[in-house]
Amino acid sequence: MSFCLVLKKKRSKRSLSLNSLTSSLSEDQRKRLCGLLGNVELTLLYKASVHGYNASTFHQRCDHQGPTLLVAYNSSGYIFGGYTSVDYTQSGREITDEEAFLFNVQGGAPLCIKVNSGQYARLDDAGAPNFGQQLYFCYNNQATVYDQGQNVYGGYSGYRVRVNPFNFDPATLYGIDTQLNECEVYKVEEKKDPQISVKIKPWRNVQWTEKRRDELLKMIRNYKPVMPSMSRVRILMIGPVGAGKSSFFNSINSVFMGRMTSKAMSGSAGTSLTTQFRTYPVKDGREGKPLPFVLCDTMGLEEQSGAGLDIDDISSILQGHVPDRYKFNPTTPFQPDEQKAFRPASLQEKIHCVVYVIDATKISLMSSKLEEKLAAIRKKVNSLGIPQMVLMTKVDEACPDVEEDLQNIYITSYIKTKVQEVSSRLGVPVSCVLPVKNYSQELELELNCDVLLLTALQQMLNFADDYLDDVGPI
Repeated sequence: MSFCLVLKKKRSKRSLSLNSLTSSLSEDQRKRLCGLLGNVELTLLYKASVHGYNASTFHQRCDHQGPTLLVAYNSSGYIFGGYTSVDYTQSGREITDEEAFLFNVQGGAPLCIKVNSGQYARLDDAGAPNFGQQLYFCYNNQATVYDQGQNVYGGYSGYRVRVNPFNFDPATLYGIDTQLNECEVYKVEEKKDPQISVKIKPWRNVQWTEKRRDELLKMIRNYKPVMPSMSRVRILMIGPVGAGKSSFFNSINSVFMGRMTSKAMSGSAGTSLTTQFRTYPVKDGREGKPLPFVLCDTMGLEEQSGAGLDIDDISSILQGHVPDRYKFNPTTPFQPDEQKAFRPASLQEKIHCVVYVIDATKISLMSSKLEEKLAAIRKKVNSLGIPQMVLMTKVDEACPDVEEDLQNIYITSYIKTKVQEVSSRLGVPVSCVLPVKNYSQELELELNCDVLLLTALQQMLNFADDYLDDVGPI
């Protein structure tokens, strides 16, 4: 993951030049923090071993700096801290910050503990930096961290109630070792790709025109599987919870309906909103004919055993045994009835292309257990000779340059590094990784979004034809 640590000069009579400061973060730790923060630039504002472990110096250097990241290092080797998107101003008020979180990055996948509701995320006073009035750093002007634990209250008008903004285990977060070796604070800014400001050749060529969108629509409408006996191909969507499988179907359906639709249940819940195997045909307009493809939606993958989609269920889906609307049971794989168990499914019922849907903002946070599940699925898909590709979703959330203009998607080097990272982690060629933006909060269709979505769908149809070409006539 791309990560940039910037040490900027500050012309200030009251401070040392930042040229004398060195970050204590290793390159690997920087990458994992970037996975939590996105495409950002960090400027080192405060280093306790240089400036002192006192609140007044902290506020001199860190107040009115916008979003900041506090990184602490204790004598047991734990690297932990917190992020706040709200300035330190010594206002004396309780701060609401829905983006605040605590973290630990000394292990494998980083631990991220988000604030419960945003309320009481910090107390913005002249004292030590704190999160939830619960966890204090450089407490009492000493090289220590103080966990106030359950003695946390909040309220107004004299009425105070017990609150718990962050649910965390001190043993997991910092090993219950309160002695600090270092404490650093970084200013967090969205990183602008310098390549965007100059005319450069895109690393993939896309025609962002209405003509191109119309060409793609025509090709898909006129598509016929290479095998004459088949009327449509089946495309299976697989991916972690919340990656955007159902949203992709809704987006494609919206493009062909000419308006926003929400036929498949989608959202951002912590567990899969899809609990059934669904086969979604798409019609060419409200009264139009069915298009020559079916998008098959599955329950989301989860890293825990006994949760999310079972790998055995995927095998049954690939071979055409699972019926539409079958309700998944994470603890019991699908069992076909005896008659179907001994009858091979027809080619029409089988899956002809597998698409892995991966959230661009969470690629670097993917756990080893989830990678192992995906590797097992890929192995099964490979054994059946089914072509595979990857949709990398939420690219606008991952990169501010893409959020500003979707046409930057194949110019910015950040998205290119994300595509390469997905390719490496999932073991698929870079050419088979397609970044897209699903429709989520828009009320109207948008040309650039349509071009990306239709380009991805056209590639899926091409891959399905490759599979049918390979298996030959029935």
